[in-house]
Amino acid sequence: MPKGIRPTQEKVRKALFDILGDIEGLFFLELFAGSGAVGIEALSRGAKQVVFVENSSDCLKALKNNFTYLLPMPPLAAPRHSAVATYYLLPADAAKAIDKLGEERAKFDIIFLDPPYHPESSYSKQHLLGIPKRYRSSHYIRDKDMSKKILQMLGAYDILAPNGFLVVQHFKKEQLPQESGKLILIKESRYGDTVLSFYKKVESSK
Repeated sequence: MPKGIRPTQEKVRKALFDILGDIEGLFFLELFAGSGAVGIEALSRGAKQVVFVENSSDCLKALKNNFTYLLPMPPLAAPRHSAVATYYLLPADAAKAIDKLGEERAKFDIIFLDPPYHPESSYSKQHLLGIPKRYRSSHYIRDKDMSKKILQMLGAYDILAPNGFLVVQHFKKEQLPQESGKLILIKESRYGDTVLSFYKKVESSK
């Protein structure tokens, strides 16, 4: 685990997969992958393919180490449909990754995102005044509306499968919209200071 990363707690991760149920044979996208704990768990539960998206050099190093020690095969050179459980690492900013996957017409049954934040304060890198130096880290400091912006992108890009789920892990004080493009909030589950918000895609009636 790279220094400064806030991993998804084991109890939250367990709750996530308990709610999702059987994911065997599904395609899974983990944005802001960090150490890859959620995506690796998805592979262990039978997901057909997991795409890990991460931009931090420290996290990418940790991801590659975790792949070496925890997964039985090397990552794919590029995402593709496969008969066996596979995974692919996309070293990119989440927004650019979504754009790339949209151009490739990729489809995912489950999309999970957990943008980095500090529970006490969530700021953009341009507004550091008053933030203790120990928190002045790219792992903690972010645009406080990152989840909403990524939701908007995912609502506009057609990469979520028709019956798929999009799950956002966020701090309890961060309010997410009931709707974002074609996405609609269907469930919220709280675990201490952490909330899991579940979205589904609304198909056009036409």
